[in-house]
Amino acid sequence: MKNIINIIALTSAGFLAACLAGCSTMNTPKGTITQSDFGQSPDGKPVVLFTLRNENGAEADIMNYGGIVQKLIMPDRNGKMADVVLGFDNLQGYLTKSPYFGALIGRYGNRISNGQFALNGQTYTLPQNDTVNTLHGGIKGFDKHVWTARPIMTSEGPSLILTYVSPDGEEGFPGNLEVTAVYTLTEHNALKLEFTARTDKPTVVNLTHHSYFNLGGQGSGDILGEIVYINSSQTTTVRKGLIPTGDLADVTGTPFDFRKPTAIGARINDPDPVLRFGPGYDHNWVIDKPLGKFGLMARVTDPKSGRVLEVWSDQPGLQFYAGNFLDGTITGKSGAVYKIHDAFCMEPQHYPDSPNQPGFPSTELDPGQTYHSTIVYKFGTE
Repeated sequence: MKNIINIIALTSAGFLAACLAGCSTMNTPKGTITQSDFGQSPDGKPVVLFTLRNENGAEADIMNYGGIVQKLIMPDRNGKMADVVLGFDNLQGYLTKSPYFGALIGRYGNRISNGQFALNGQTYTLPQNDTVNTLHGGIKGFDKHVWTARPIMTSEGPSLILTYVSPDGEEGFPGNLEVTAVYTLTEHNALKLEFTARTDKPTVVNLTHHSYFNLGGQGSGDILGEIVYINSSQTTTVRKGLIPTGDLADVTGTPFDFRKPTAIGARINDPDPVLRFGPGYDHNWVIDKPLGKFGLMARVTDPKSGRVLEVWSDQPGLQFYAGNFLDGTITGKSGAVYKIHDAFCMEPQHYPDSPNQPGFPSTELDPGQTYHSTIVYKFGTE
């Protein structure tokens, strides 16, 4: 059953109040939001799929389960629409097979070494779900919870407000953490994601988004010919398990230098004695901008379709992952079989294992502080 949310009904009261307060101009929101049933979570909660559409025909389908972007439809250079993210046609795939397709990630995106960290003299032990390390918040991270959802029209476009309260001790992390994630599909074909979080006890927080992108369209083949620019001159070096050593390495002259736009497949398996640990790309790039400043992180171009994706954020690092572990065992939307390098991820975040790396930017959050992060995926064509 689908229910369309009337734009005027959602916004007329807000417009009236604002104009009575003396506003002279106001942007009129354009687009629609619809919702449909998408199944039931393992704990019996209804899962709802919200479809945000802008006036250009771009579309983002987002679940209240894990805040998952199930579909993202964008035009190519000829105006042809295609779904540019990997995923499943039904909820069951996300419950049993998904490698974090399209999900919100927390409390801590990426890896924490040996499943533990110390904070204010106390050691916290986390579930080890990536060999001996903790990955993406543990066994049941934010991607596996049903969030409270509220759709709303804004001056930027249709939005979905998602909230979740992570209780003290969940997956070993301290403090009751109140999290809000707001998705907005703008009139300029950007998917904007804003995080805020507050805690009642000192804790660590690192939130991000994990869509698997293929600018040619999901199921269209590999992404090795897509051209990548990354605004970074350094990466965090890693040891076994992709855990940072604490050092930063210059990318000059290595397969990790994307300051000149380069095809993903051009050097993807080239050896590098300092930066490479295993084939492919699954590393954190240190973005060349002041800490906390919002700016361009990366730009990806698909020569065939003409689609362009720009990644903007205020985070210090970018995890670029080239789908190394897609192995053909997952059948996704419309029967597409997802093979190695059939998608890439661009995850703005703090550096991996920061709670155990005193030289990295801090991920600590204390009572009275507000965590804030913005990620924008801007789509265009050329």
